[in-house]
Amino acid sequence: MPTQPTRSLLPPETGAPHVRLGTLVNLRWLALAGQFITVLAAHLLLDLDFAFGLCLLAIGTGAVANLTTSATHPANTRLPERGTFAFLLFDLVQLSALLSLTGGLNNPFALLFMAPVTISATSLSLRSTVTLGAIGIALISLVGGYHLPLRLPDGAALELPDLNLIGFWIAIVIGMVFLSAFAFRLTLETERMSNALLATQTALAREQKLHDLGGVVAAAAHELGTPLATIKLVSSELAEDLADRPAQREDAELIRSQADRCRDILQSMGRAGKADRQVRSAPLEAVLVEAAEPHSDRGIAIAYSWAPQGDGTDRMPRIQRLPEVIHGLRNLIQNAVDFAASEIWIDGRWTADEIVVRIIDDGAGYPPEVLNRLGDPFLRSRRRLGYDGMGLGLFIAKTLLERTGATLSFANGTAGGRRPPARGGAIAEAVWPRARIGAATGALGENTRLSE
Repeated sequence: MPTQPTRSLLPPETGAPHVRLGTLVNLRWLALAGQFITVLAAHLLLDLDFAFGLCLLAIGTGAVANLTTSATHPANTRLPERGTFAFLLFDLVQLSALLSLTGGLNNPFALLFMAPVTISATSLSLRSTVTLGAIGIALISLVGGYHLPLRLPDGAALELPDLNLIGFWIAIVIGMVFLSAFAFRLTLETERMSNALLATQTALAREQKLHDLGGVVAAAAHELGTPLATIKLVSSELAEDLADRPAQREDAELIRSQADRCRDILQSMGRAGKADRQVRSAPLEAVLVEAAEPHSDRGIAIAYSWAPQGDGTDRMPRIQRLPEVIHGLRNLIQNAVDFAASEIWIDGRWTADEIVVRIIDDGAGYPPEVLNRLGDPFLRSRRRLGYDGMGLGLFIAKTLLERTGATLSFANGTAGGRRPPARGGAIAEAVWPRARIGAATGALGENTRLSE
């Protein structure tokens, strides 16, 4: 069965995620409460002279907007990108108005300008975030030049030196750019990792389903074996007794051939997996051949080799036939076949303590700039122009195999981008502690009955 492309394992892309309206409304209420407490404390406790009534009007405008929004939309409404952008833009304008009434950049709370842009970076697209950031920089520059003074009780204006004002403006702009870029990048990486893990779980669930389905088919084939053998035996005897009656003899032979066909169909359907103890583990060779089977007819030669190393015995080890192992190795083999020129090599090696699987292709190898990042999802670089992929294949393989105790490493058999010699392309190696993946040899015990 061909391996399904990793792109199809992901849900359809829907652009920037929609933001829950209730979250933004609660954040605005928190900001308005902080603004009201600060303005009230500055007026009553510090006795600062500023446009107190206009400040309350600016805060009240935000409260009215929040009440109107809550009254017209349910809290669980998911805002599209335009709605979220408009919501955050209103917050920027309201904050600008409040700062222009309370000293502009002389007000230390001007740092709050970074909050709406940072929120935008975590929930909106890059274009919307850049647009909102540019508007924010324009507004903070306008507020810095045009504002009402903030006066002390004796009437003196509370103003910073020009050099401090310029430094404060630069700090706000740099902080806005840095924090929004950091938040955008972190959110993007988190989303990509979540999608990649979803694809990994989907791939594993599919492999497990196929494995379980194979067990059911194997049990059915076992249960139907006796009646099919009886049908074949009886039809053969009928064919012999009807030697002088060609028409009836032909019918009896047809029954026998169809019984054979039923047996062959059940056997082929049961190859994906069985539930008896014998095939819960298999020799290393059998597992590797099974993992490579979907890619054996793609025009790339697959060569196998097996050998002990160090203190390993000549007897090939049996390993657990886990869906994670089969699907992970299958993705590594698929990657090798995708970029091989004409041949790949699958090597199985073992010692007394370790089991090593090495997959090599005769392609151009991994690009040096991404060699240390292989196994991360959604790599931008490609080993070959025109290849349609997102880096999920290696990520899924790495995630699944590491879950079984393997350690993965990637290397190139040649350097400098030259045409590699035989066995000199990309190399992927998985190493397991034998205690983690090895299966005991000896008596199999009684098979588990799947159904009554």
